[in-house]
Amino acid sequence: MMPKFYLNTLRSVALAGMFAGVSSVLVLPHGAAFAQPAAAVRGLPDFTDLVDQVGPSVVNIRTVEKASGRGNASGMDEEMLEFFRRFGVPIPNAPRQQRPQRPQQEEDPQPRGVGSGFILTADGFVMTNAHVVDGADEVIVTLPDKREFKAKIVGADKRTDVAVVKIEATGLPAVKVGDVSRLRVGEWVMAIGSPFGLENTVTAGIVSAKQRDTGDYLPFIQTDVAINPGNSGGPLINMRGEVVGINSQIYSRSGGFMGISFAIPMDEAIRVSEQLRATGRVTRGRIGVQIGQVTKDVAESIGLGKAQGALVTGVEAGSPADKAGVEAGDIITRFDGKPIDKVADLPRLVGNTKPGSKSTVTVFRRGTSRDLGITIAEIEAEKPAVAKAPEREEKPKASAAAQQIGLAVTELTDAQKKELKVRGGVAVAAATEAAARAGLREGDIILSIANTEITGVKDFEAALSKADKSKPVNVLYRRGEWAQYALIRPAR
Repeated sequence: MMPKFYLNTLRSVALAGMFAGVSSVLVLPHGAAFAQPAAAVRGLPDFTDLVDQVGPSVVNIRTVEKASGRGNASGMDEEMLEFFRRFGVPIPNAPRQQRPQRPQQEEDPQPRGVGSGFILTADGFVMTNAHVVDGADEVIVTLPDKREFKAKIVGADKRTDVAVVKIEATGLPAVKVGDVSRLRVGEWVMAIGSPFGLENTVTAGIVSAKQRDTGDYLPFIQTDVAINPGNSGGPLINMRGEVVGINSQIYSRSGGFMGISFAIPMDEAIRVSEQLRATGRVTRGRIGVQIGQVTKDVAESIGLGKAQGALVTGVEAGSPADKAGVEAGDIITRFDGKPIDKVADLPRLVGNTKPGSKSTVTVFRRGTSRDLGITIAEIEAEKPAVAKAPEREEKPKASAAAQQIGLAVTELTDAQKKELKVRGGVAVAAATEAAARAGLREGDIILSIANTEITGVKDFEAALSKADKSKPVNVLYRRGEWAQYALIRPAR
């Protein structure tokens, strides 16, 4: 017999159901109930109208590559292999780990890929992922009404994973593009695509997060919408029937969907597609700096306050940043007046700026902020030459203050300064104890210490002697072509 506790529970649930739609009911252990004010109840969304509205605009994309005669050790079909490669999942080698393969097509041995896309304009421009059409010799677009077209690849941008293809057709049902800025975390969204080649498959979920950093140029939309191989390139649709993203990636440890998927925001995708349609390629701005994260400890130590901006770890010789006066160790806090909250913000803002245009970067340097005018270059500019580390001079005797933090330094020669393109600094001749624990090592070039620029050994000793020995000492140093901060914490 079922225990009495469970019987009472079932009876209470039944009682609560009798009052559904009238008021909420508080059920007490002995069966007493008190009416409570009715609470707003939200029902689950109905996606049927959205499917009717957007479904005709979603297409299936098949790609054909010329047979290369190369096999693969796993024995998997190319479609599944692409899935493993795309999402960073180790490719199983053992036969027992293989996934079921689709039936062999002996009459057509060419490997095929399957993806999704959607009609961007009524005259036949279709948007999809770059990885869907990458390396394809032939692209076949199938409409929901079963019409098939051979498509021409207009352009593909691997950095954002956006591609545009063109089919010769008119009067097509184009999607309506939504405003990504209105998208809210927790909002219901829907995907339509061809997972595993199953055309016109509908899945739904909610927006899990926005501005998710998984790429240099894209703040992804994270959802829990089921996305699988073949969904790539399909639309992410809000409850107004607007496309707000392109389904592109998933996070997985098993090779299958695990509740985390990522979509390219539609505003970014449209920006890329406009360039692809106009010129077949995407141009991006660059300023010629290597950047790193600003940690909380470093921000507090140098007087920046909170951890924000992008730390300049290196400046390319002759680059726009070099000409504008940006230095290694600067913290770029704004670009054209827009705040740089995290390091990934800078390449996005610079990348979206037209090459040749004039911009302003705000840098934080040794306790003060300053604006620098800069002319944006194109990202395909030449790479910087690698500077050589200076040869080690004879080791001097370290001062008492330097010994406390485990450092011995030497002067830089004029030739070394010219080669390294620095105005001053000292070379680390030895790093032990606290300095070694902070990551410094012989051959590093110290550019500033305790927020004070160093021109030589005398400056180094003076700045170190004035530093508060009870607090970590911030050191800006250069190793090869890279500059970064270290915090030396003297032993107590």
